[in-house]
Formats: sequence, C-alpha cells, structure tokens
Amino acid sequence: MAGSDPEGKRLPIKLDSTSNGEFAPVPLWPANLQANRLAHEAAAVNARRLGHSKRAFLTSACGAASTLLAFNAANAAAGRTGGFFDLPKEAALDLQLARAQVGPAKQEFILDVQGHFIDTPKGNAKNADVFVKDVFMDSDTDVMVLSFVPSTRDAEPVTIQAADQVRRLVDKLEGTHRLLLHGRVNPNQPGDLEGMDELQQKWGVSAWKTYTQYGPNGKGYFLHDDVGIRFIEKARTLGVKNICIHKGLPFGSRSYEHSQCSDIGVVARRYPDVNFLIYHSGFVSTVTEKAYDASGKSDGIDTLITSLQKHEVKPDSNVYAELGSTWRFLMRDPEQAAHALGKLIVACGENNVLWGTDSIWYGSPQDQIQAFRTFQIAAPLRERHGYPEITPALRAKVFGLNAAKVYGLTPTEVKRYTVRDAVAHQRAAYLEHPDPHFKTYGPKTRREFLSAFRGAG
Repeated sequence: MAGSDPEGKRLPIKLDSTSNGEFAPVPLWPANLQANRLAHEAAAVNARRLGHSKRAFLTSACGAASTLLAFNAANAAAGRTGGFFDLPKEAALDLQLARAQVGPAKQEFILDVQGHFIDTPKGNAKNADVFVKDVFMDSDTDVMVLSFVPSTRDAEPVTIQAADQVRRLVDKLEGTHRLLLHGRVNPNQPGDLEGMDELQQKWGVSAWKTYTQYGPNGKGYFLHDDVGIRFIEKARTLGVKNICIHKGLPFGSRSYEHSQCSDIGVVARRYPDVNFLIYHSGFVSTVTEKAYDASGKSDGIDTLITSLQKHEVKPDSNVYAELGSTWRFLMRDPEQAAHALGKLIVACGENNVLWGTDSIWYGSPQDQIQAFRTFQIAAPLRERHGYPEITPALRAKVFGLNAAKVYGLTPTEVKRYTVRDAVAHQRAAYLEHPDPHFKTYGPKTRREFLSAFRGAG
C-alpha cells in the first residue's frame, strides 16, 4: 500500500501552487503553509494514536478528515472564517465517522464536466491508464466530460483522436457510460466552423468548447460578434446545443477583455434554447472574490453576474456556472470560496452550478470532492448576503444532478451501469489495497507555466 509515498510526505488534500496551465501558478500564502504544517503534524500524532503508519493514516478517510480539520485551524488563526470544512473533530480518529463525512460512504452521483487527458509522468504505465486510475480508481467520480485546451488546428496538445483513445479504453472496460467528449471550436480561426460537422458526426461530441480570448495573432472574439453568432447558429443546426465557454483565468498574452463575461447575457437572452456553460465562472486568480459589487466595476466572477443582471437572465435558466480550477484554487481561502459559491448559486440558481475539477492537471480529483463534501458558508455571510446553506441536497445538485440535466443523462440509469461495470469491479478490488499518489501534474512555477502550451497558438 505504501508504494507511491511510503513515508507519508504528501497530504490527501493538496494545497500547492499547481495551475492548469491557463494561469500563472500562485505561491501558497502563509496561512496555506501553516495549514500544510499543521496537517502533517496532526497526521503524525493521529497515526500513532491509531497504531498506523503515517502513510496508512493519510490514505484513510481519517487522514482526509484530519487534514481538513487542520486547514480549519490555520484559516481560523488567519481570520479567514467566512467558510469552513464542516466536520466533527472526532472524525480524525473515528474511521466510520470520517467515512460518513468525506466518503466513500457518500453515494452522490458525481459528473465532472471538466476533465483533461494530459501527458503524465507515468513510468511504465500508459497515459490512459494513469487517467483511469486518477479519475475512476482514486476518486468517487462516476462520469467525466473530457475537455480541451485552446490551440491551432495543427498543434493541438490533445487531439480529438487521442481523447477518443481514452474513451475506447474505458469502453473496453465496459464503462460505456463513463466518459463524454467536447469538441474544441474557435470560430475565429480558419477551418473550425467547417470542422464542427466532423466533430458531431464522427466523434459524437456532447458539447462544444471555445475560448473567446483566443484566436489568430492573440485576438479574441465575443459570442455576440458575427463569428460568434455563426458558431451558435451552427451548433443549433447540428443539434448539439451545449456551448462551454472559457471565461476568466486570462492566460498568456491573450485578449483580456474577451476573457470577461459581458457577452454571456446577450447571447443567453437571444438563444434561450442553447445552454451556455461558463467554464471557471469568470474567476481570475489575481482578483479577490468578495460580496457582489453592483457598481459593475469589479472583475472576476462579478463580470458574469453583472452580464446576467443587465440582460435580465434569470437564475435557473440557460446559463450554468462551472467550477473547474475555481473551486480548486479557492480551497486555499474559505472566505473567498464562500463568496464565490454564494454569489454563483444566487445569480445562476442552485440548479445551474456545475461540478468541474480540471483534473488530471491537479491529479486525482478526490481531494476536491472531499473538500466540497464538507464545505460550508458561515452563518454570518449567509445572513448578510443572502447566500444559501450548503445542504446535502444542494451538494448533490452541484456534484452531478445539474450537469446530468444538461447532458441528457438520467443519474439513476447511469448509476445502474456504473455500480456494476468492469470499472466498478476493478475499483472495488483496488480499494482493498489503495495506493493514491497525491501528486499533481500541472505547472507549479512560472517557468513551467510559460512552457506548458508551447507550440499552441
């Protein structure tokens, strides 16, 4: 069981500077460094009390609970109390209680709408095998939507053909309901609009993925521009009416203004039959998330909310806020996380916030799942700003029920297959002796970030 990290040097909930390659890595703050230190100290003490090795303790549900409790202590000491991981202190030593709090006793339907297949440091394992282990063995994810990064047509870091290899591998394991595909379309570069037919007919894509800040010579586009309208009309003609738009996380020298969300309300109002999935929800790592600023001058998630309000797009309509990288980054700051989640649920609706992790850039998404399972917005913020309590029912919606509606899936039907397919049997055997590595793969330094997508664009 100790093959990946025999000395227990890695924590099960990963706070580090890893980026998905779309924003410069942000060094950990002092409170995060203290959180990691306290978590390691607590793990050593608790492992001795239970008579386990530190590694064995960290790979258990108690290890995850102990880590989250240590994060609470560090955040409280730093005055970051607007959000917290809501679990009893006894969970650090009581395995049954810990499993009830962080899983795997939880049985939510988890549909991760933003996954990535990347070139991983894999030793003797194949990339696709690493992907399957991280996503389906080491996490409670039921279904993942495989997405793409921006690129020119002749320099895609992950081609649709490579992505389909992963789906074929899962299909061979009889996990035919486990993976959906995006088709990358940037209508402002030659050939992409024309290529949508092949993506739909040959590859059976479930949605389109576009980057409005990306394009030839670094020039982006808005969805309400002529080229954006042609893209939306083509999607409607092809009958694939899910359009996933990267908003926020401005990367490289791309067009910052086009990474903001002013166009979302315009097209959502004009095309009520199209689902607009806002990837990252407009989040910007350099913008501190606070209560919504109605002045319209703020950046980040507020640009999405302002656009929806300006164009009278009501909650629970056709605009969906996606949490990939956003939640993972905000796990380090529960106060910002509380504001971000609270604002999005109020503005977009509790039926229109979608679970995404941007994994496997961040390794297995299990730590993000465990953190969200226990996260709560503090009562004072809920009372002051009208944010909702994060109830089990609301978590279940975010984890997968909301996205199932978008992608036309019936969770009970999917679960009927996924609880007994070959992946489930393989996972059950694996969990007898689990060996999670607790690693991340994305860039962790500015140098790594600058070379992440070299050749793309």
